Amino acid sequence: MPKRQRVMRMSVEQPLWRALAGYRVLTMLYAVGLFATGYGRFPRPWVAIAYYCVLSVWTLATLPKVASAASCTKRFLAADLALALTGILLTPVADAPARIADGGPTLPSIWTAGAVLAFAVKGGWRWAAAASTAVAAANLVERGSPARDTVHNVILVWVASIAIGYVVEVARASERTLARALEIEAGTRERERLARDIHDGVLQVLAMVQRRGAVIGGEAAELGRLAGEQEVALRTLVSGGLALVPGASRGTSGDTAGYPAGGAVVRTVDEDDEDDEGTDDYADAPVDLRALLAPYAGARVSLAEPGAPVLLRAAAAREVAAAVGAALDNVRRHAGEDARAWILVEDEPESVIVTVRDDGPGIPEGRLAQAEGEGRLGVALSIRGRLRDIGGTAELILVPGQGTEVELNVPKNTNTTNDSGHTKSAKGAPWTRGKAERR
Repeated sequence: MPKRQRVMRMSVEQPLWRALAGYRVLTMLYAVGLFATGYGRFPRPWVAIAYYCVLSVWTLATLPKVASAASCTKRFLAADLALALTGILLTPVADAPARIADGGPTLPSIWTAGAVLAFAVKGGWRWAAAASTAVAAANLVERGSPARDTVHNVILVWVASIAIGYVVEVARASERTLARALEIEAGTRERERLARDIHDGVLQVLAMVQRRGAVIGGEAAELGRLAGEQEVALRTLVSGGLALVPGASRGTSGDTAGYPAGGAVVRTVDEDDEDDEGTDDYADAPVDLRALLAPYAGARVSLAEPGAPVLLRAAAAREVAAAVGAALDNVRRHAGEDARAWILVEDEPESVIVTVRDDGPGIPEGRLAQAEGEGRLGVALSIRGRLRDIGGTAELILVPGQGTEVELNVPKNTNTTNDSGHTKSAKGAPWTRGKAERR
Protein backbone atom coordinates (compact mmCIF):
# COMPACT_ATOMS: atom_id res chain seq x y z
CA MET A 1 0.00 0.00 0.00
CA PRO A 2 1.20 3.55 -0.55
CA LYS A 3 2.77 5.19 2.48
CA ARG A 4 2.88 8.79 3.52
CA GLN A 5 5.39 10.27 5.92
CA ARG A 6 4.28 12.70 8.56
CA VAL A 7 6.85 15.10 9.98
CA MET A 8 6.00 16.57 13.35
CA ARG A 9 8.22 19.47 14.41
CA MET A 10 8.36 20.30 18.08
CA SER A 11 9.87 23.54 19.46
CA VAL A 12 9.50 24.89 22.98
CA GLU A 13 11.81 27.84 22.28
CA GLN A 14 9.86 29.41 19.41
CA PRO A 15 7.69 31.48 21.80
CA LEU A 16 10.92 32.82 23.32
CA TRP A 17 12.05 34.15 19.96
CA ARG A 18 8.71 35.87 19.41
CA ALA A 19 8.91 37.42 22.87
CA LEU A 20 12.48 38.56 22.21
CA ALA A 21 11.48 40.25 18.96
CA GLY A 22 8.73 42.16 20.76
CA TYR A 23 11.08 43.06 23.60
CA ARG A 24 13.64 44.54 21.23
CA VAL A 25 11.09 46.79 19.53
CA LEU A 26 9.53 47.98 22.81
CA THR A 27 12.87 48.68 24.48
CA MET A 28 14.09 50.54 21.40
CA LEU A 29 11.03 52.81 21.62
CA TYR A 30 11.59 53.19 25.36
CA ALA A 31 15.23 54.26 24.87
CA VAL A 32 14.24 56.81 22.21
CA GLY A 33 11.44 58.15 24.43
CA LEU A 34 13.79 58.40 27.40
CA PHE A 35 16.18 60.48 25.31
CA ALA A 36 13.36 62.71 24.03
CA THR A 37 12.23 63.57 27.57
CA GLY A 38 15.76 64.61 28.58
CA TYR A 39 16.87 66.11 25.28
CA GLY A 40 17.67 69.53 26.75
CA ARG A 41 20.11 68.07 29.28
CA PHE A 42 22.38 66.47 26.66
CA PRO A 43 25.41 68.65 25.83
CA ARG A 44 25.95 66.83 22.52
CA PRO A 45 22.52 65.54 21.51
CA TRP A 46 23.56 64.97 17.89
CA VAL A 47 25.67 61.99 19.03
CA ALA A 48 22.64 60.44 20.68
CA ILE A 49 20.41 61.24 17.70
CA ALA A 50 22.83 59.55 15.30
CA TYR A 51 23.05 56.52 17.56
CA TYR A 52 19.27 56.23 17.94
CA CYS A 53 18.81 56.42 14.18
CA VAL A 54 21.19 53.53 13.73
CA LEU A 55 19.57 51.64 16.63
CA SER A 56 16.05 52.08 15.25
CA VAL A 57 16.96 50.99 11.73
CA TRP A 58 18.96 48.03 13.04
CA THR A 59 16.20 46.86 15.39
CA LEU A 60 13.48 46.95 12.74
CA ALA A 61 15.65 45.58 9.92
CA THR A 62 16.87 42.61 11.97
CA LEU A 63 13.48 41.44 13.23
CA PRO A 64 13.65 38.42 10.87
CA LYS A 65 17.01 37.55 12.46
CA VAL A 66 15.37 36.97 15.84
CA ALA A 67 12.45 34.98 14.45
CA SER A 68 14.14 31.60 14.99
CA ALA A 69 17.41 29.95 15.97
CA ALA A 70 18.19 29.20 12.32
CA SER A 71 18.12 32.85 11.27
CA CYS A 72 19.92 34.10 14.37
CA THR A 73 23.52 33.57 13.27
CA LYS A 74 26.72 34.08 15.26
CA ARG A 75 27.67 36.97 13.01
CA PHE A 76 24.38 38.71 13.76
CA LEU A 77 24.77 38.15 17.50
CA ALA A 78 28.28 39.64 17.42
CA ALA A 79 27.08 42.72 15.50
CA ASP A 80 24.06 43.11 17.78
CA LEU A 81 26.17 42.99 20.92
CA ALA A 82 28.70 45.38 19.36
CA LEU A 83 25.93 47.92 18.74
CA ALA A 84 24.83 47.67 22.37
CA LEU A 85 28.39 48.06 23.68
CA THR A 86 28.98 51.02 21.35
CA GLY A 87 25.91 52.77 22.74
CA ILE A 88 27.11 52.22 26.31
CA LEU A 89 30.58 53.58 25.54
CA LEU A 90 29.13 56.58 23.61
CA THR A 91 27.04 57.65 26.61
CA PRO A 92 29.84 59.78 28.21
CA VAL A 93 30.31 61.50 24.84
CA ALA A 94 26.63 62.45 24.46
CA ASP A 95 25.53 62.93 28.07
CA ALA A 96 26.72 65.21 30.85
CA PRO A 97 29.17 63.76 33.42
CA ALA A 98 26.92 64.86 36.27
CA ARG A 99 23.98 62.84 34.92
CA ILE A 100 26.21 59.81 34.49
CA ALA A 101 27.51 60.17 38.06
CA ASP A 102 23.92 60.38 39.31
CA GLY A 103 23.14 57.03 37.70
CA GLY A 104 21.60 58.24 34.47
CA PRO A 105 20.74 55.61 31.86
CA THR A 106 23.04 54.65 29.03
CA LEU A 107 22.02 55.41 25.45
CA PRO A 108 20.67 51.92 24.67
CA SER A 109 19.21 51.65 28.19
CA ILE A 110 17.44 48.30 28.71
CA TRP A 111 17.67 47.48 24.98
CA THR A 112 21.09 46.01 25.84
CA ALA A 113 19.40 43.18 27.72
CA GLY A 114 17.74 42.06 24.47
CA ALA A 115 21.15 41.52 22.85
CA VAL A 116 22.26 39.42 25.84
CA LEU A 117 19.02 37.43 25.88
CA ALA A 118 19.51 36.58 22.21
CA PHE A 119 22.79 34.91 23.20
CA ALA A 120 20.97 33.03 25.97
CA VAL A 121 18.18 31.70 23.75
CA LYS A 122 20.55 30.82 20.94
CA GLY A 123 23.45 29.20 22.76
CA GLY A 124 22.43 28.59 26.36
CA TRP A 125 23.85 29.84 29.62
CA ARG A 126 27.52 29.80 28.57
CA TRP A 127 26.88 32.17 25.67
CA ALA A 128 24.74 34.31 27.96
CA ALA A 129 27.53 34.48 30.54
CA ALA A 130 30.03 35.64 27.92
CA ALA A 131 27.70 38.34 26.52
CA SER A 132 26.66 39.65 29.95
CA THR A 133 30.32 39.82 31.02
CA ALA A 134 31.08 42.03 28.03
CA VAL A 135 28.13 44.28 28.91
CA ALA A 136 29.29 44.46 32.54
CA ALA A 137 32.76 45.54 31.47
CA ALA A 138 31.34 48.24 29.17
CA ASN A 139 29.12 49.58 31.96
CA LEU A 140 32.04 49.82 34.34
CA VAL A 141 34.08 51.69 31.73
CA GLU A 142 31.16 54.05 31.01
CA ARG A 143 30.61 54.80 34.71
CA GLY A 144 34.31 55.09 35.55
CA SER A 145 33.91 53.33 38.89
CA PRO A 146 31.90 50.35 40.24
CA ALA A 147 29.04 52.36 41.68
CA ARG A 148 26.34 50.57 43.63
CA ASP A 149 23.56 50.96 41.06
CA THR A 150 25.90 49.93 38.24
CA VAL A 151 26.94 46.76 40.05
CA HIS A 152 23.28 46.06 40.82
CA ASN A 153 22.27 46.34 37.14
CA VAL A 154 25.25 44.26 35.99
CA ILE A 155 24.44 41.43 38.40
CA LEU A 156 20.76 41.55 37.48
CA VAL A 157 21.51 41.18 33.75
CA TRP A 158 24.09 38.49 34.46
CA VAL A 159 21.83 36.34 36.64
CA ALA A 160 18.74 36.77 34.44
CA SER A 161 20.52 35.92 31.19
CA ILE A 162 22.33 32.90 32.63
CA ALA A 163 19.11 31.62 34.21
CA ILE A 164 17.20 31.98 30.95
CA GLY A 165 20.01 30.29 29.04
CA TYR A 166 19.98 27.37 31.48
CA VAL A 167 16.19 27.02 31.24
CA VAL A 168 16.46 26.96 27.44
CA GLU A 169 19.04 24.17 27.60
CA VAL A 170 16.88 22.12 29.96
CA ALA A 171 13.84 22.66 27.74
CA ARG A 172 15.80 21.52 24.70
CA ALA A 173 16.98 18.37 26.46
CA SER A 174 13.41 17.58 27.54
CA GLU A 175 12.18 18.21 24.02
CA ARG A 176 14.74 15.82 22.57
CA THR A 177 13.78 13.16 25.10
CA LEU A 178 10.09 13.53 24.28
CA ALA A 179 10.78 13.46 20.54
CA ARG A 180 12.84 10.30 20.95
CA ALA A 181 10.08 8.66 22.98
CA LEU A 182 7.47 9.54 20.35
CA GLU A 183 9.76 8.27 17.63
CA ILE A 184 10.26 4.94 19.41
CA GLU A 185 6.52 4.61 19.98
CA ALA A 186 5.77 5.34 16.31
CA GLY A 187 8.43 2.87 15.20
CA THR A 188 7.12 0.21 17.57
CA ARG A 189 3.59 0.59 16.29
CA GLU A 190 4.76 0.35 12.68
CA ARG A 191 6.79 -2.77 13.46
CA GLU A 192 3.81 -4.36 15.23
CA ARG A 193 1.57 -3.58 12.27
CA LEU A 194 4.02 -5.20 9.86
CA ALA A 195 4.39 -8.14 12.22
CA ARG A 196 0.62 -8.64 12.26
CA ASP A 197 0.46 -8.62 8.47
CA ILE A 198 3.34 -11.09 8.25
CA HIS A 199 1.77 -13.35 10.86
CA ASP A 200 -1.62 -13.32 9.19
CA GLY A 201 -0.12 -14.11 5.79
CA VAL A 202 3.38 -15.40 5.25
CA LEU A 203 3.85 -17.21 8.57
CA GLN A 204 0.52 -18.98 8.30
CA VAL A 205 1.39 -20.20 4.78
CA LEU A 206 4.84 -21.41 5.86
CA ALA A 207 3.34 -23.26 8.82
CA MET A 208 0.78 -24.91 6.58
CA VAL A 209 3.47 -25.95 4.06
CA GLN A 210 5.49 -27.45 6.90
CA ARG A 211 2.55 -29.48 8.21
CA ARG A 212 1.38 -30.66 4.80
CA GLY A 213 4.91 -31.55 3.74
CA ALA A 214 5.37 -33.72 6.80
CA VAL A 215 2.11 -35.54 6.05
CA ILE A 216 2.82 -36.11 2.33
CA GLY A 217 6.44 -37.15 2.83
CA GLY A 218 9.15 -37.58 0.20
CA GLU A 219 10.35 -34.40 -1.48
CA ALA A 220 7.42 -32.55 0.04
CA ALA A 221 8.81 -33.37 3.48
CA GLU A 222 12.10 -31.65 2.57
CA LEU A 223 10.12 -28.67 1.28
CA GLY A 224 8.17 -28.63 4.53
CA ARG A 225 11.39 -28.73 6.54
CA LEU A 226 12.78 -25.74 4.63
CA ALA A 227 9.49 -23.90 5.12
CA GLY A 228 9.70 -24.61 8.85
CA GLU A 229 13.23 -23.20 9.01
CA GLN A 230 12.14 -20.07 7.18
CA GLU A 231 9.15 -19.73 9.51
CA VAL A 232 11.41 -19.84 12.56
CA ALA A 233 13.83 -17.32 11.02
CA LEU A 234 11.00 -14.96 10.09
CA ARG A 235 9.40 -15.21 13.52
CA THR A 236 12.74 -14.36 15.10
CA LEU A 237 13.06 -11.33 12.84
CA VAL A 238 9.51 -10.16 13.53
CA SER A 239 9.79 -10.54 17.30
CA GLY A 240 13.28 -9.00 17.45
CA GLY A 241 14.22 -5.57 18.74
CA LEU A 242 13.29 -2.31 17.08
CA ALA A 243 15.92 -0.72 14.87
CA LEU A 244 15.48 3.03 14.55
CA VAL A 245 16.95 5.28 11.90
CA PRO A 246 19.83 7.08 13.64
CA GLY A 247 19.62 10.84 13.86
CA ALA A 248 15.92 11.06 13.00
CA SER A 249 15.26 13.25 16.01
CA ARG A 250 18.67 14.89 16.18
CA GLY A 251 20.08 17.91 14.46
CA THR A 252 21.73 18.08 11.08
CA SER A 253 24.69 19.99 9.78
CA GLY A 254 22.70 23.19 9.89
CA ASP A 255 21.97 22.91 13.61
CA THR A 256 23.38 25.22 16.23
CA ALA A 257 24.63 24.13 19.61
CA GLY A 258 23.90 20.54 18.61
CA TYR A 259 20.17 21.16 18.40
CA PRO A 260 17.78 21.39 15.43
CA ALA A 261 17.05 24.97 14.53
CA GLY A 262 13.34 24.38 14.10
CA GLY A 263 12.97 22.10 17.10
CA ALA A 264 13.00 18.34 17.49
CA VAL A 265 11.64 16.35 14.55
CA VAL A 266 9.60 13.15 14.73
CA ARG A 267 8.94 11.23 11.52
CA THR A 268 6.17 8.66 11.39
CA VAL A 269 4.91 6.60 8.48
CA ASP A 270 1.19 6.24 7.96
CA GLU A 271 -0.46 3.69 5.76
CA ASP A 272 -2.94 5.14 3.31
CA ASP A 273 -6.14 3.18 3.15
CA GLU A 274 -6.84 1.76 -0.27
CA ASP A 275 -10.26 3.30 -0.43
CA ASP A 276 -9.90 6.46 1.61
CA GLU A 277 -9.79 8.61 -1.54
CA GLY A 278 -7.30 10.87 0.18
CA THR A 279 -9.73 12.22 2.74
CA ASP A 280 -9.71 11.54 6.46
CA ASP A 281 -13.48 12.05 6.66
CA TYR A 282 -14.06 9.18 4.25
CA ALA A 283 -11.63 6.93 6.10
CA ASP A 284 -13.41 7.62 9.41
CA ALA A 285 -16.91 7.15 8.00
CA PRO A 286 -18.88 4.60 10.02
CA VAL A 287 -19.35 1.14 8.52
CA ASP A 288 -21.50 -1.79 9.54
CA LEU A 289 -19.36 -4.30 11.39
CA ARG A 290 -21.80 -7.07 10.54
CA ALA A 291 -20.91 -6.84 6.85
CA LEU A 292 -17.23 -7.39 7.65
CA LEU A 293 -17.91 -10.37 9.94
CA ALA A 294 -20.47 -12.06 7.68
CA PRO A 295 -17.82 -13.79 5.45
CA TYR A 296 -16.52 -15.67 8.49
CA ALA A 297 -19.83 -17.46 9.02
CA GLY A 298 -19.94 -20.98 7.62
CA ALA A 299 -20.71 -24.61 8.31
CA ARG A 300 -18.55 -24.66 11.43
CA VAL A 301 -18.72 -20.97 12.40
CA SER A 302 -21.98 -19.49 13.71
CA LEU A 303 -22.54 -15.74 13.78
CA ALA A 304 -24.97 -14.06 16.20
CA GLU A 305 -25.52 -10.37 15.49
CA PRO A 306 -28.00 -7.54 16.22
CA GLY A 307 -30.83 -6.91 13.82
CA ALA A 308 -29.73 -3.29 13.25
CA PRO A 309 -26.40 -2.03 11.84
CA VAL A 310 -23.46 -2.07 14.24
CA LEU A 311 -21.61 1.11 13.29
CA LEU A 312 -17.92 1.64 13.93
CA ARG A 313 -15.27 3.83 12.35
CA ALA A 314 -14.00 2.17 9.19
CA ALA A 315 -10.46 1.68 10.50
CA ALA A 316 -11.69 0.27 13.82
CA ALA A 317 -14.18 -2.04 12.14
CA ARG A 318 -11.49 -3.46 9.85
CA GLU A 319 -9.16 -4.09 12.78
CA VAL A 320 -11.91 -5.84 14.73
CA ALA A 321 -12.73 -8.03 11.73
CA ALA A 322 -9.04 -8.86 11.28
CA ALA A 323 -8.74 -9.76 14.97
CA VAL A 324 -11.77 -12.05 14.66
CA GLY A 325 -10.15 -13.66 11.61
CA ALA A 326 -6.94 -14.20 13.59
CA ALA A 327 -8.92 -15.81 16.41
CA LEU A 328 -10.66 -18.16 13.95
CA ASP A 329 -7.28 -19.01 12.39
CA ASN A 330 -6.09 -20.03 15.83
CA VAL A 331 -9.19 -22.21 16.24
CA ARG A 332 -8.51 -24.02 12.96
CA ARG A 333 -4.82 -24.36 13.67
CA HIS A 334 -4.90 -25.48 17.30
CA ALA A 335 -8.37 -26.97 17.77
CA GLY A 336 -8.53 -28.77 14.42
CA GLU A 337 -10.52 -28.45 11.22
CA ASP A 338 -13.56 -30.07 12.84
CA ALA A 339 -13.75 -27.61 15.74
CA ARG A 340 -16.81 -25.39 15.93
CA ALA A 341 -16.68 -21.65 16.66
CA TRP A 342 -19.27 -19.06 17.55
CA ILE A 343 -19.12 -15.29 17.01
CA LEU A 344 -21.36 -13.08 19.14
CA VAL A 345 -21.72 -9.36 18.35
CA GLU A 346 -23.17 -7.14 21.07
CA ASP A 347 -23.95 -3.47 20.50
CA GLU A 348 -23.75 -1.69 23.85
CA PRO A 349 -24.43 2.05 24.31
CA GLU A 350 -20.75 2.94 24.75
CA SER A 351 -18.95 0.10 23.02
CA VAL A 352 -19.18 -2.84 20.67
CA ILE A 353 -18.28 -6.27 22.07
CA VAL A 354 -17.38 -9.19 19.83
CA THR A 355 -16.85 -12.58 21.43
CA VAL A 356 -15.31 -15.57 19.66
CA ARG A 357 -15.79 -18.96 21.34
CA ASP A 358 -14.71 -22.45 20.28
CA ASP A 359 -15.26 -25.97 21.56
CA GLY A 360 -11.62 -27.04 21.31
CA PRO A 361 -9.39 -28.37 24.08
CA GLY A 362 -8.50 -24.88 25.33
CA ILE A 363 -5.07 -23.42 25.98
CA PRO A 364 -2.93 -24.75 28.84
CA GLU A 365 -1.79 -22.24 31.46
CA GLY A 366 1.45 -20.53 30.49
CA ARG A 367 1.23 -21.57 26.85
CA LEU A 368 0.66 -18.01 25.58
CA ALA A 369 3.75 -16.67 27.35
CA GLN A 370 5.75 -19.60 25.98
CA ALA A 371 4.49 -18.94 22.45
CA GLU A 372 5.44 -15.25 22.72
CA GLY A 373 8.93 -16.26 23.75
CA GLU A 374 9.16 -18.48 20.68
CA GLY A 375 8.15 -15.58 18.42
CA ARG A 376 4.58 -16.83 17.90
CA LEU A 377 2.74 -13.54 18.27
CA GLY A 378 -0.70 -14.38 16.91
CA VAL A 379 -2.52 -13.43 20.11
CA ALA A 380 -0.11 -10.66 21.19
CA LEU A 381 -0.11 -8.80 17.86
CA SER A 382 -2.91 -10.02 15.61
CA ILE A 383 -5.52 -9.82 18.38
CA ARG A 384 -4.40 -7.77 21.37
CA GLY A 385 -2.18 -5.47 19.31
CA ARG A 386 -4.97 -4.62 16.88
CA LEU A 387 -7.42 -3.81 19.66
CA ARG A 388 -4.87 -1.74 21.55
CA ASP A 389 -4.16 0.37 18.47
CA ILE A 390 -7.82 1.38 18.16
CA GLY A 391 -8.27 2.03 21.87
CA GLY A 392 -9.98 -1.25 22.67
CA THR A 393 -9.16 -4.30 24.74
CA ALA A 394 -8.92 -8.03 24.10
CA GLU A 395 -9.52 -10.50 26.91
CA LEU A 396 -8.91 -14.23 26.71
CA ILE A 397 -10.80 -16.63 28.99
CA LEU A 398 -8.82 -19.85 29.11
CA VAL A 399 -10.15 -23.01 30.72
CA PRO A 400 -8.18 -26.12 29.70
CA GLY A 401 -10.45 -28.76 28.22
CA GLN A 402 -13.38 -26.36 27.74
CA GLY A 403 -12.38 -24.31 24.73
CA THR A 404 -11.22 -20.73 24.47
CA GLU A 405 -13.18 -17.48 24.58
CA VAL A 406 -11.82 -14.23 23.14
CA GLU A 407 -13.68 -11.04 23.98
CA LEU A 408 -12.99 -7.89 21.94
CA ASN A 409 -14.25 -4.61 23.40
CA VAL A 410 -14.14 -1.51 21.17
CA PRO A 411 -15.29 1.97 22.27
CA LYS A 412 -17.70 3.60 19.88
CA ASN A 413 -17.02 6.81 18.02
CA THR A 414 -19.04 9.53 19.78
CA ASN A 415 -20.29 10.70 16.38
CA THR A 416 -21.65 7.31 15.33
CA THR A 417 -24.64 6.31 17.42
CA ASN A 418 -26.73 3.25 16.92
CA ASP A 419 -30.26 2.49 18.03
CA SER A 420 -29.92 -1.23 17.54
CA GLY A 421 -32.14 -3.64 19.31
CA HIS A 422 -31.38 -6.82 21.16
CA THR A 423 -28.85 -9.36 20.00
CA LYS A 424 -30.20 -12.33 18.15
CA SER A 425 -29.11 -15.74 19.38
CA ALA A 426 -27.56 -18.31 17.11
CA LYS A 427 -29.34 -21.58 17.37
CA GLY A 428 -27.28 -24.06 19.32
CA ALA A 429 -24.53 -21.61 20.31
CA PRO A 430 -23.24 -22.78 23.71
CA TRP A 431 -22.61 -19.49 25.57
CA THR A 432 -22.11 -21.25 28.90
CA ARG A 433 -19.45 -19.08 30.60
CA GLY A 434 -17.46 -15.87 30.38
CA LYS A 435 -18.69 -12.31 30.18
CA ALA A 436 -21.15 -13.09 27.44
CA GLU A 437 -23.13 -15.20 29.91
CA ARG A 438 -23.06 -12.64 32.69
CA ARG A 439 -24.66 -10.02 30.46
